[in-house]
Amino acid sequence: MHVKKHSGELVPFEPKKLRHSLSKSEASEEEVEKVFRSIQPRLYHGITTRELYELAFDLLRNHRDSYAARYSLKKALRDLGPEGFYFEKWIGKLFANAGYQTTTGKTVQGHAVTHEIDVIATKGTTMLAIECKFRNDVDAKISVTTPMYFLSRVKDIKELSFSFFETSQQFTDGWLVTNAYLTTDSIRFGEYYNLNMLAWDYPAQNSIKNQADDLALYPITCLTNLSNAEKSALLKNGCILVRDLVENPEYLQSLQTASSQKKRILIEAQELIHQPVESEK
Repeated sequence: MHVKKHSGELVPFEPKKLRHSLSKSEASEEEVEKVFRSIQPRLYHGITTRELYELAFDLLRNHRDSYAARYSLKKALRDLGPEGFYFEKWIGKLFANAGYQTTTGKTVQGHAVTHEIDVIATKGTTMLAIECKFRNDVDAKISVTTPMYFLSRVKDIKELSFSFFETSQQFTDGWLVTNAYLTTDSIRFGEYYNLNMLAWDYPAQNSIKNQADDLALYPITCLTNLSNAEKSALLKNGCILVRDLVENPEYLQSLQTASSQKKRILIEAQELIHQPVESEK
């Protein structure tokens, strides 16, 4: 049996890959097996990856909202679009979690030309220029021309001093970050020139998907009990992470929804980041 990707390409169905993706939801082995068995009779040759995702998502949600929320991470990152402004904010949060001070959307004058830097991160004597490449396409890949271009940008701003956090520092390095995939040539080029790169599945042990799961740094767009309009409203108010909502439940006050629904949203958020669920008083 074959599955049709977003691009229209047919690829062999891989049961082990599906089981693994289901297990990333943190459902128990028994629950994963139950979902997998429920999916099997609904499979057919040419089923789209989107249909397969929606089927798995709905079945996981029947067990627990937070399972489906965790499973939806890749889509949730795409929902930080359409232009990627909130993806840059999310990446800033990712580096802030590692102890960096961060700011976004700054313009600097390089040796030759001006550059808009998506995210600037500093820690000690280190200052990073982070380029975010956001993609809406499920199967999008970043070609080798992107790291080539970014390498030239980093070279143009190095050895110059800039003040962003009340101190004057020089850029010490750059990071190319994307929610998409990297082509083989992109990886080969980046590794040859020691360019820091972070993508959906790269590097293997420290990719975006692994960091989000391991550190529970889920974007607010993961939550299944939020409508698209509510997600947009929270993002506009600066609520980027699910953790932001758990730490500051007052964000929910801006939503025009019933108190019982707000409670469901908060419970899902707490479960997703492994925080104790508040009991009724």
